[in-house]
Amino acid sequence: MKKSVLILILGVLLFKTGVAQERYEDGPAQLLAKIPFIQLTGGVVIIRGVFNDIPDTLNFVLDTGSGAISLDSSTVEEFRIPNFPSGKTVSGIAGIRAVNYIPNSSLHLPGLTVDSMDFYINNYDILTSVYGLKIDGVIGYSFLSRYIVSLNYDSMYMKVYTNGTFQYPKGMTFLRPAFTALPFHHMVARDERSVSLNGYLDTGAGLCFLVTNQFLEDSAFLKKKRKPVNIKVQGLGGKKEMQVTIVKQLQLGPFKFRRVPTNILDDEFNALSYPFLGGLIGNDILRRFNIVLNYRDKIFALKPNSHFGDPFDYSYTGMNLYLENGDIYIDDVVKDSPADKSGLKDRDILLAVNNDFTGSITSYKNLMQEPGDMVSLIVSRDGQLKKIILRIGAIR
Repeated sequence: MKKSVLILILGVLLFKTGVAQERYEDGPAQLLAKIPFIQLTGGVVIIRGVFNDIPDTLNFVLDTGSGAISLDSSTVEEFRIPNFPSGKTVSGIAGIRAVNYIPNSSLHLPGLTVDSMDFYINNYDILTSVYGLKIDGVIGYSFLSRYIVSLNYDSMYMKVYTNGTFQYPKGMTFLRPAFTALPFHHMVARDERSVSLNGYLDTGAGLCFLVTNQFLEDSAFLKKKRKPVNIKVQGLGGKKEMQVTIVKQLQLGPFKFRRVPTNILDDEFNALSYPFLGGLIGNDILRRFNIVLNYRDKIFALKPNSHFGDPFDYSYTGMNLYLENGDIYIDDVVKDSPADKSGLKDRDILLAVNNDFTGSITSYKNLMQEPGDMVSLIVSRDGQLKKIILRIGAIR
């Protein structure tokens, strides 16, 4: 399934104080569990598991860009889970705030129970709204640092091993990222000229490549003819205005990608710690590899998979879709964007795209991913049905 990267979540969660303690094991790594996962738009990985003794199965984003493990505030409220002030803050693209936590808890995954973990509480309502799937939490460093984790995007399985001597599959390329609890690595971007930067490797970000506006101003590597378009994305704390354009080439280790969709973030809260870091690579790049994450030995092993050559998404509508109370709403319509020029308005209810009445956000996004296409939308506005023709634009 083709993945959109233009209107999705930037899932960077940086806990500013404290990280989980690593556990060191001796001997060969042992397979503990083989766990299926699903992918959402932008390549974001969802793992299903059970928290403590709550009977319901919950949906967790697997996120190398998170410094801990967390639960959604509405999930905590629904199940009346006792929680306490943590004395810690969490930082994202839309702000910084203090968080509560649930100490000494367990996560039960298929074939594996992970205990003695502190779960921090964040509001993921906007992620649920964008994906059309309840997001109950995020699995980050607190889990990933305990194990060796293998992600196979061909079979859609995650394997979890004990720390120890690991037999890597043949043909893998070894990256050795540095860590500030979160992994970051050297990368090279080329457009008007080549520039080097350090950036996070972030499986929780549903995009290809992101640079901060501050890095862009200092490096001036984009071609002057590039004309970024305006979008809004959803991240921790709310919505954030951003721009998106194309970079001629992006290189990670020996791997090169051409004409890469690139988000430009005005990082006013310095969530990405510029100038120490200049951006990140998201999971619409990383999903093109089968990956072994070995936090203890500081190794990310990559091998191109069957998605390596998937085309990038260059489409541009200038609007977002949200699921609320069973309806899909159009919102964040950008002035002078294709959506705006077609006559779409914020809070229009989207009923169908090209006679697709399934009510699936993913299906509707997929139908609006070919630049130049004319798509037929049926919307409800103030109780009246309207048919609107939308010409899909392109980022350049």
